[in-house]
Amino acid sequence: MRIHHYGLEVRNLEDSVTFYKDDLGFTEETRFVFMEEEIVFLTLGEIRLELIASHTLNTHICFEVSNLDSIMPSLTSLRKVEGPYQFDNGWQTVFFEGPSKEILEFLQIIKNQKSENLK
Repeated sequence: MRIHHYGLEVRNLEDSVTFYKDDLGFTEETRFVFMEEEIVFLTLGEIRLELIASHTLNTHICFEVSNLDSIMPSLTSLRKVEGPYQFDNGWQTVFFEGPSKEILEFLQIIKNQKSENLK
């Protein structure tokens, strides 16, 4: 298991993208709409941020796992919040509420597809 990305919901997506790119040196990896949410992935070295246009300001941490089905039994004490979802690029993801109400995402990248294929 490794950290895949840190997700931030932002009120003004374009202002946030501009800040992270121009002021902090991030580059835009990909941009897409999922379930009516506009999403932009940015990278800086090994750091990956997911910016989500939203009126709320929630955050989440995403753990990449090799097999989503095999980790699910260890998460039975947590409340599932969303998913599982299957993306067109083969990614599978599910969201849980952690013991202190933090949002945890677990992601499996299927068929060795990398994030640059997420469109």
